[in-house]
Amino acid sequence: VQLQASGGGLVQPGGSLRLSCVASGFTSEYYSIGWFRVAPGKEREGVSCISPNNGNTYYIDSVKGRFTISRDDAKNTVYLQMNSLKPEDTAVYHCATDLQGKPCTWYVARPGYYGMDYYGEGTLVTVSS
Repeated sequence: VQLQASGGGLVQPGGSLRLSCVASGFTSEYYSIGWFRVAPGKEREGVSCISPNNGNTYYIDSVKGRFTISRDDAKNTVYLQMNSLKPEDTAVYHCATDLQGKPCTWYVARPGYYGMDYYGEGTLVTVSS
């Protein structure tokens, strides 16, 4: 089981990035896939989640209206489109899953999406002028 996140980089405030998460070793469309981030000196923070089946999406308040999560099941890939980026979005972003079939609603009640124990190294997003 692997989840490979990519697409990070250095961007100015107000800019955009699209992160990709390619899953291998399992079929991602059957599981909730979440993005969490780890900023320097801070706790892990769940950012967004997309459910299997109905494709319901969830976001933390600080990114609502700016970030969009989506999935391409044919490519076994989940995306996180990030617009209007702010310096406080600077972090390493990881995509994760549980392989247990829990819905996103279970994880959004847990700030760090703890329980989503399968994730890769992440991709660094730096928002700075």
